[in-house]
Amino acid sequence: MTRLAALTQAQLETEVARARTQTQFGRLPDYVPLLAKANPEWVAVWVQPLHGSICAAGDVHQPFVLMSVVKPLLLLFLLEQLGQRTVFARVGMEPSDQSFHSLSQLQVDRGFPRNPMLNSGAIALADLLPGRDGTSRCEMLRRWLNQISGSQLVLDEPVLASVRSLPNETNRAIANLLAESGHLDSIETALDTYNQICCLSGTVEDLAKLGVVLAGGIRGSRGVGEEVLPQTQNSNQNSKLKTQNSPPTSQNLRVVNALMLTCGLYEFSGRFAVRVGLPTKSGVSGALLSVVPGQGAIACYSPAINATGNSVAGLYLLEQLAQTLNLSIFV
Repeated sequence: MTRLAALTQAQLETEVARARTQTQFGRLPDYVPLLAKANPEWVAVWVQPLHGSICAAGDVHQPFVLMSVVKPLLLLFLLEQLGQRTVFARVGMEPSDQSFHSLSQLQVDRGFPRNPMLNSGAIALADLLPGRDGTSRCEMLRRWLNQISGSQLVLDEPVLASVRSLPNETNRAIANLLAESGHLDSIETALDTYNQICCLSGTVEDLAKLGVVLAGGIRGSRGVGEEVLPQTQNSNQNSKLKTQNSPPTSQNLRVVNALMLTCGLYEFSGRFAVRVGLPTKSGVSGALLSVVPGQGAIACYSPAINATGNSVAGLYLLEQLAQTLNLSIFV
């Protein structure tokens, strides 16, 4: 039995109760109107080992949008379809000590995104997705993620409308600088694609299933009712997409997990790596995904976030579970 699989339901429920007391120290993000209407006391966690019993506790049926948690999944898709050389010609691999939407960081780096977990990097990569517009690109990514993981992500149209209701001048300034530096082909398409993929929605169960893929879990053959990817021409690379139902390569999984560990929590990534030692990605919706390579995944949702945009209760819960079960990859 792996360390993750040793977790009991009673242990998890105790930790969730403790984590719920931490929500008072966070706040709801007010820059997306619908996100600011969430219940700040929601806490949900889904622990899914590769082998062993699933444990879940809290508000597990509450859906939420992925927001920036989609970034490593976008990276994985493009690595699988286009390869590392093409992807890392558009984005770097270096950590940043700036906020996730820092324009000054991009200016210092002369328009080259420092890593795929920042807004600048994800917007640049959104420009590489296949499809004629943001809607078709988001749909392609959604279907692929659902196919490889068995999750049931959907596009949350009301939250997307809420995101679109605001000008988001920072992301537009980022896109303009990317285009001026030759790292973006279409500003409008890239921004619309980015907004849509961030509004893909699911539950902690769906997020944990995606985490299992990142942990090296191999999904079985396609079941009844699962979506099939259409054959689509990649407008950027003029090549056929891989549509076979095969797991991502171990090499690409290593790349994604490494960047989650070093960059996934923005300027808090280094401290979290020391204290917890798990590849983790956050989103301002309160979503958190931690990967325990070779063992499974932990998905959390709690919408009250701290100043760096990370879920307060989620971080607390992950740290407690990692220490209790000795999950750090550096052990």
